[in-house]
Amino acid sequence: MTAHHHTCRIPHGQSRRQFGKLVGAAVVAGKFAASQAVERVAPSERTTIGVIGLGSRGFNLLDDFLGLPDCQVVAVCDVAGIHHRDLAWGKGNAYGRQPAVERIAKAYGVDNSANAARVFTDYRKLIAEENIDAVVVATPDHWHALCTYEAVENGKDVYCEKPVTHLFAEGQSIVAKVAERGAVFQTGSQQRSDPLFQKVVKLARNGVLGELKSVEVGLPPGYENVMGSTEIVMPRPDLDYNFWCGPAPLLPLMQARHHRWWRGHRAFGGGVLMDWIGHHNDIAQWAIGMERSGPTRVEATDWTFPKTDVYNTPHQYTIQCEYSNKVSSTISSRNKQGVKVIGTDGWVYARRGFIEASDSRWLADDFHAGDFDVARGVSHAADFLVNVRTRGECIATAEIGHRSISPGHLGYVSQTLQQPLTWDAVLEIVAENEAANKLLGAVAYRAPWTLPTQKASV
Repeated sequence: MTAHHHTCRIPHGQSRRQFGKLVGAAVVAGKFAASQAVERVAPSERTTIGVIGLGSRGFNLLDDFLGLPDCQVVAVCDVAGIHHRDLAWGKGNAYGRQPAVERIAKAYGVDNSANAARVFTDYRKLIAEENIDAVVVATPDHWHALCTYEAVENGKDVYCEKPVTHLFAEGQSIVAKVAERGAVFQTGSQQRSDPLFQKVVKLARNGVLGELKSVEVGLPPGYENVMGSTEIVMPRPDLDYNFWCGPAPLLPLMQARHHRWWRGHRAFGGGVLMDWIGHHNDIAQWAIGMERSGPTRVEATDWTFPKTDVYNTPHQYTIQCEYSNKVSSTISSRNKQGVKVIGTDGWVYARRGFIEASDSRWLADDFHAGDFDVARGVSHAADFLVNVRTRGECIATAEIGHRSISPGHLGYVSQTLQQPLTWDAVLEIVAENEAANKLLGAVAYRAPWTLPTQKASV
């Protein structure tokens, strides 16, 4: 057939404010536009939100929540007053505390007075505020676990960007803490709320593709060359660079390893591999019914690294996985970007804004794949707010977010040890491999930072 293009529970342990009725179609609102007024529900019925991390992605999420009528952004936190990401000073969009406050004031029609959002430079002080219901964590990856853990410990619900944590053992700690406190948690894997990717899952899970055989997960390549200046500079007066590094090593400050490009070094992130695996592999594992489990075998093959010591994450990479349901997958920078699910009766492939299948009839709006459904009809941010209100389960839970990126963590261990790994997804251990389990469990924070469930590093 011709390819068809198609664009397309647990009770909470603490008493929280009671909200009114759901705001129908308004909760589907997308990004905030200053020219469009948002009719808001009564202040007593809004979820109050604090945003930690005000870079490019932080501003995307800020706009998402500013555009929803049943919440109020009341606080922001960042270690930088103002910056322009990787661009020269004064060029392009401005990020940081000051532009965020201005954005909020414009959205809500208030000036920089007591009615405006409160501003923090230390995330712990924001989290300690009693009149904040939920926290959005949009920091670099190495801060995800600490911000999330403390927020949940303080009775907050959390929307945390993907990858849900930087280190594997951090992910285990977060999953356990969220469950212990009965918190509502949404991983920022927004493709889960995209009808296009949901169609992939529905076709696969309803048997339309036949018996599932394999999945091809295509991620972008990592940094091959230095991305920006390597000149070592002193921090600007409004940047607390020591706090920005936090639990990570205090590496020399340079543009090539700071805003936007920080994930090229393992101190702060897991490269483009870990940046994107929480998107496309998340959909892949959902499609094959393994979103709360994982592979049984993982092997890293054909990894290449940039010829610079500025970065130590792979440029090209492949991770081969096998699952207990006999489905195999490749997660690779050499695959076509997106996710392709292949069965005995056909295949479906999707990336952002595009979908095709071996039978174009499957993509018709009126095609009924079967009784298994995943659609919720709201945006990713709105889904979080709905579940804060109802104490339900978000579409991208902490466990799902952790499981989606676990093959990436395992890939790094396989690459380091130069051997395949036999994975027990129930116990979350590598069978008969003490060296691999030691690498997975490592959480070497810089003093004085510690994850509460982890022993302080020496």
